[in-house]
Amino acid sequence: MIIAIKQGSPAKEVRRFAKSLEEKGVQVHFSEGASQTVLGLVGDTAEIDAEALNANHLVEKVVRVQEPYKRANRKFHPDDTCIRICASAGGECRVGGGFFSVIAGPCSVESREQILDIAESVKASGASFLRGGAFKPRTSPYSFQGLGADGLELLLEAKKQTGLPIVTEIMDLSQLHLFGDVDVIQVGARNMQNFTLLKELGRCGKPILLKRGLSATVNELLMSAEYVMAGGNENVILCERGIRTFETYTRNTLDVSAIPALQRQSHLPVVVDPSHAAGLSWMVETLSKAAVVAGADGLIVEVHNNPEKALSDGEQSLSPSAFTSLMRALKKYIEMEGKSFSNGK
Repeated sequence: MIIAIKQGSPAKEVRRFAKSLEEKGVQVHFSEGASQTVLGLVGDTAEIDAEALNANHLVEKVVRVQEPYKRANRKFHPDDTCIRICASAGGECRVGGGFFSVIAGPCSVESREQILDIAESVKASGASFLRGGAFKPRTSPYSFQGLGADGLELLLEAKKQTGLPIVTEIMDLSQLHLFGDVDVIQVGARNMQNFTLLKELGRCGKPILLKRGLSATVNELLMSAEYVMAGGNENVILCERGIRTFETYTRNTLDVSAIPALQRQSHLPVVVDPSHAAGLSWMVETLSKAAVVAGADGLIVEVHNNPEKALSDGEQSLSPSAFTSLMRALKKYIEMEGKSFSNGK
């Protein structure tokens, strides 16, 4: 249930009203926008009389929400969410809310030299965040699985050297204690419906980059975001990374329509992963442009200093020079969309 409060209503009275609603056994979620305050009621609202609420002098209107996701719902939070992550020199990187962010780096952290080299390169090209896999879920048990905790230490060294906030994937709850200094925790497509993990991440307080599952619907992605938010963590970034279809030319099929669909249904920022969507490096720039024009709030792009010798996903990784070219090409599209580039300054 959504309760829109009349403009100019005294804050003390609104708080008192919200407390009276909580006494009826529901949780009240406050959303204070530029022009209006909205109260979102979460829980069993069947016994709450909408007509009685409409009669209250503070209430402009009451709407019952049909969608199963509440906190992620734009009706609960009409304004776009902007997630702020601390960067170097006291600055911050912002995702959403009119800011465009680019997350760049290798699929896997392979060595100290490799990750430091790439980190310096993507920073020089204007990346907002450094990505890199320390723990890698692979289809084959014989493929490179990542450096694990050692890989995290190398990412933190790259963060210290460049000032770029880091984004890396968690695979299992047992790893969570290692992520204390990680800026954004990524939940991969295979874990999108690992509800035990999502519940725990809801209590960790860190921004979560939640990737859409290989065959997941838009509603299922939003329900997974709801699991995190229900635990108290409002800092969720949705990621469209392509879905599995009958097409085999590309690794996956990028669902560009998911971008406006998610933004219509939810206030959470939406980023796009063109690298995993195509699986082909030469397609990344075209899909990135499409994502920007469709309204995405950012990109997550794989960059490797020697793609031909990468231990994972080399065929979809851009070289540093190609990434620089991509960033230059995207600038005018980002400006056309009226967004500001988030670079941590």
